[in-house]
Amino acid sequence: MSRIAPCLWFDGKAEEAARFYVSLLPDSRIDAVTPYSVELPGGSPGDVMSVEFTLAGSSYIALNGGPGFSFTPALSLFVHCADQAEVDRLWEALLDGGTPQQCGWVTDRYGVSWQVVPTALGRMLKDEDPARVRRVMEAMLRMVKLDLGALEHAYRGSAAA
Repeated sequence: MSRIAPCLWFDGKAEEAARFYVSLLPDSRIDAVTPYSVELPGGSPGDVMSVEFTLAGSSYIALNGGPGFSFTPALSLFVHCADQAEVDRLWEALLDGGTPQQCGWVTDRYGVSWQVVPTALGRMLKDEDPARVRRVMEAMLRMVKLDLGALEHAYRGSAAA
């Protein structure tokens, strides 16, 4: 059976980035590091060519492909967070050397975009009451880092404390 593993293209920072990412989430690990055996734009013999890693139970590959490509927010890693504490912890870690974006997005120090989102937001946005969904969406659009308490207040239609 075929499996899909996203391949993230880096310019010399594949192993550093993979080690950082696996430090953030449970059920994460470095699975293999493969060196270059010949000279290529991404590296010389002995340099790290690729890193296979597991992030929260899913397989990824980080490739040192050279300066030819860079990341855009058109592809992001979406993290379902159990609670505000997890949102805060991941947000702060990813923000170290990175850039905050609107609506729970952050671009990390390697240029990879992440969406750090409390799981409850998905439930709120799927509610059958369009007024609740609208209030939650309007609240979220005013946020940078997502605030679960404020989103829940919007969902209930009550003022934030």
